Amino acid sequence: MLDRNTSLSKKLLNWGVTLGSLLACILAMYTRFPGMTLMGIAPNWLLIWLVAWSVNRPVFLSVMVGIALGMVQDGMTFADVRVAPTHVLGLAIAGGITSLLQKQRYVQEDFISIALIVFGMAVIVETMHAVQLTMMGAKIDNVWILQQRIALSSAILSSLWSPVIYFPLSRWWRSIARPKD
Repeated sequence: MLDRNTSLSKKLLNWGVTLGSLLACILAMYTRFPGMTLMGIAPNWLLIWLVAWSVNRPVFLSVMVGIALGMVQDGMTFADVRVAPTHVLGLAIAGGITSLLQKQRYVQEDFISIALIVFGMAVIVETMHAVQLTMMGAKIDNVWILQQRIALSSAILSSLWSPVIYFPLSRWWRSIARPKD
């Protein structure tokens, strides 16, 4: 995170890169390139971005960003539906747990750790979605059979694609936070 002595132009550039990467992830939610899907499921780009961003952030802020991203995903996903499960709960939990894992120093900040975190958080996000569907009265057997397929596919793809988002962003955030001598 940037301190108070950082110049305004550097802060604005950091905000631009961060929001630009988030916008790219939002737009990537709707792209389906060959080899990018598994059983019709695509990577959860917002989750990947959230994990990459939450690793070095406070828990409260990570939960709030998870809630905001969940609302963005809900706004882009559901149309003409009165009652539907929300992405807010899963992404808020994922952001909070990711931040807690790093604060407790259970994981290091490298590719494999981030990929494992993304894998676990994808399972949590999809499980929260299935729990909400079950509570809304959907058939339990249908929901949980589909949940297994969706959660595993999403977790595998999201964890494999996580370095594409994590590496440039973490490198950027480290370079921008490094004091110039």
